[in-house]
Amino acid sequence: MDRSRGRHPRAGRGPFRTPGLALVLATAAACSGRPDGGVSDEALRCTEIRPGASPLRRMTRFEYNNTIRDLLGDDSAPAGAFVIEEEALGFNNQAAALGVTQLLAEQLMKASEAIAARAAQDLERLLEGCDPAVQGPEACAAELIERLGKRAFRRPLTATELERLERLFAWGNDEHGFSTGVELAIQAMLQSPHFLYRVELGMPDPAGEGVVPLSDHEIASRLSYLLWSSMPDDALFAAADAGELRTAEQIAAQARRLLEDPRARAAVANFHAQWLQLTNIDTLSKDAAVYPRYHDGLPALFRAETEAFLDHVVFEDEAGDVATLLTAPYSLMNAELRAFYGLEAPADGAAPPGELEVVPLDPSQRAGFLTHASLLSVLAKPDQSSPVHRGKFVRERLLCQTLPPPPPDVDIQPPAVRPGIPTRRQFERHAQDPGCAGCHRLMDPIGFGFEHYDGIGLYREVDQEVPVDASGEIVGSRGADGRFDGAVELAHRLAESDEVRQCVATQWFRFGYGRAEQAEDECSMSQVQQAFAESGYNIKALLVALTQTDAFRYRRSGPGAGGEP
Repeated sequence: MDRSRGRHPRAGRGPFRTPGLALVLATAAACSGRPDGGVSDEALRCTEIRPGASPLRRMTRFEYNNTIRDLLGDDSAPAGAFVIEEEALGFNNQAAALGVTQLLAEQLMKASEAIAARAAQDLERLLEGCDPAVQGPEACAAELIERLGKRAFRRPLTATELERLERLFAWGNDEHGFSTGVELAIQAMLQSPHFLYRVELGMPDPAGEGVVPLSDHEIASRLSYLLWSSMPDDALFAAADAGELRTAEQIAAQARRLLEDPRARAAVANFHAQWLQLTNIDTLSKDAAVYPRYHDGLPALFRAETEAFLDHVVFEDEAGDVATLLTAPYSLMNAELRAFYGLEAPADGAAPPGELEVVPLDPSQRAGFLTHASLLSVLAKPDQSSPVHRGKFVRERLLCQTLPPPPPDVDIQPPAVRPGIPTRRQFERHAQDPGCAGCHRLMDPIGFGFEHYDGIGLYREVDQEVPVDASGEIVGSRGADGRFDGAVELAHRLAESDEVRQCVATQWFRFGYGRAEQAEDECSMSQVQQAFAESGYNIKALLVALTQTDAFRYRRSGPGAGGEP
């Protein structure tokens, strides 16, 4: 058995509905892993293939828009009208939370009708040279259905599926004409669970008791949705058709190719936006009386800076590693961001308006994304900084430790701003309150390290006319414990922590696989962590490593294994 298997630019008729076609509402549950981000202590023999459960995964709005664009050339982003996904483990792509409500089912149906209608308006592009007047409408429709259906379902269609879609076309063609027949066939494809979900049945021959290898086309989909958040391209389809996604080396080669495509940058940015809570910038609100330099145009600039920085580190920086994400003494800014941060314009002239360029920072004040205004403003209150939110972020997002919610009888309102009393002193009362001290000792001492930054991320030496005390401490970790002074020192401590490096890999595992880690994943997790370490904790190497595991290449079979609609 093979087991190897520089600068940043920045009219009128109603829809035809499929007769008798029911939108299949399918969902699956993912199992929970340990809340602290670790894996089970169960001793597993890594010579055996032990993948965790592979829950059925529905496309997110982001994936749906990308797939429609790559399938039909439609960049209208129709999923913007869909209900927002629920989050689990900090991400919106977790299979357990991606159920289908009646409202979403209706939205999916309406979207399929509108998308199909637009597609059918450009038959020349769809038919790719087949002329119904010459080859006949049935022949052209059959060729289109086979070709487009394969791309929509990410695998060749079965004879039964082809027959059903051709019958549907024939009904529309007979009743309303060729264009309508095509429109109805596309509608049916887009409403099928084989389009909306990543259905995985596996190969017919088991790889061990209760385990089946995924098919080449299923591997192709796993690759493209992990690294592009979209469907496979022609080269990936060709590799699947040729049976060239069977070995670890073949899969790794394709993963590296996909990472060189611009679509990988958008997919990685989507991960970062959720992991680092950048999506919360869209609803940012600040008190203008407290922060007169704040204006409504800043949130978009904050987000642009952090997104460009993260993209640069992962795809342009020579190291491209976790340490650089956390400690880089540079960022990417335009003239307006420079002015906000109080940085002088370069002697040789700034980048063109709106264009972001690499800007060196004062290494005593800024280091990596933790000191970006985006993160600091999101992890703050409208009128003050928030040691609680900032400490909780480090604890959960960088150390992978889950903190329990406060007891229901505890007042969670932050202390009001009081003239002459700095934020730190206001929040230190948590240590004296028995109902608060247990959890806040895990958050506040970390959050105090960010007190050199106000609620919009500006650096300060005084708070309420009192010199800032930014000393802090990490306790209760698995190796990052210790005292530090300020966020820059904290960032360097975190960058040297194996726990943080392991957490980054765990966060990518959860996002990439759409589920929590499980006991059966211990060997896969160990393999990923080892490859990550051997690469110097390079992020692109981590993404390739995620494609090499049993959890990626195999699925469990039998009841409760998931993967089927």
